[in-house]
Amino acid sequence: MSRNFILAFFLGVSLFGLSVVVTLALYPPPVLENFPLRKPLVGSIFGLICVFGMLAVIFPGSCSRIIGFKGEKQQAPHVFYTVGNSKGKKLTLRGHHPMCKNFSAHVIQTGGKTFCAGCSGLFLGGLAASVGTLLYFFGNLHIGQNSLLLLWIGATGVVLGLLQFSLFSIPRSSVRCFLNAFFAFGAFLVLVGTDGITQSIFVDLFLVVLIIFWIFTRVLLSQWGHERICRLCKVRKCEFRGF
Repeated sequence: MSRNFILAFFLGVSLFGLSVVVTLALYPPPVLENFPLRKPLVGSIFGLICVFGMLAVIFPGSCSRIIGFKGEKQQAPHVFYTVGNSKGKKLTLRGHHPMCKNFSAHVIQTGGKTFCAGCSGLFLGGLAASVGTLLYFFGNLHIGQNSLLLLWIGATGVVLGLLQFSLFSIPRSSVRCFLNAFFAFGAFLVLVGTDGITQSIFVDLFLVVLIIFWIFTRVLLSQWGHERICRLCKVRKCEFRGF
């Protein structure tokens, strides 16, 4: 089974699942259930997803292994050569990306430190989603007639977050950071908007599972995006290319 087929499958299932959620919101089933712990249960599960996601950003070593690069600040032991240049040059990972101009739009430099733009956006979006989870699922935040609007805004963030790797050429790290933050917070808005309309524990749990699937799909697409950058690179030998 080819890699492109697997990516297309995950992306297709993700978008189809989102369309199912939107359909359920536009044509909600009759509320027949009365489960008093719906909000605390769904909020706890989604909150754990946010916490684990933010921990993955704080400890980028695990994230580096997922996207195919080696540990943070590990220097390449081998010399690679650029086309037409016989001089060797070593690369160092910063923000679990090679210090290479091809990845300049993937990192943010601030305060003398380098951070992954995508992971930084996911962290900010996850942090905002965590605050929103406390306010909506455990507080007294009422969204009322804004449920459908929040759902559409969130769905836009999810779609842009998933399609950023295949449809857009993002030249600025700030835009990449924003799209990933919008993706993470958008998933929260979809959950809140759907819950406000359907008020169904089964629909909520289905959506929570779907959100996990979205995250996994985004990881696969990110890995594919990094591999594509390296594949198109003119460097003849590079420690960070595993193919």
